[in-house]
Amino acid sequence: MALTSLAPAVTRSKKILAEKSTEVALKLVPEPSAGKQADRRFFAVFVSIVGALGLLLLLFINTLLAQDAFKLSELKAEAKLVSDQREAIAREIDAISSPEALAQKATELGMKPSKVPNFLELKSKPEKDVINNG
Repeated sequence: MALTSLAPAVTRSKKILAEKSTEVALKLVPEPSAGKQADRRFFAVFVSIVGALGLLLLLFINTLLAQDAFKLSELKAEAKLVSDQREAIAREIDAISSPEALAQKATELGMKPSKVPNFLELKSKPEKDVINNG
């Protein structure tokens, strides 16, 4: 038996195999039915609703951010005012505690400047705490 005599049978089997494989491949995808398809109107309504909800959400977030911006500007102004008050109080304390102001208050209270200053030596023996220099 020659191989040439089997040629028509091989070509027929290739055709059958090709037809069967396309039928199997088509069976993997279900056939669309008219009742299961979504129409364009439903899709348009769905997209419109999603878009409107997104727009409302953005509007709400923007409103919250604007409120926070106003509150932040008020708090910054208040912090600047408190800082200015703190600086004014610090300047006032510095003026009151300056050596000239302390000397003036001491003379108003009747205190007199010392002619012989006394110094405290901290590194000396305990029995000699005060040394008169003069």
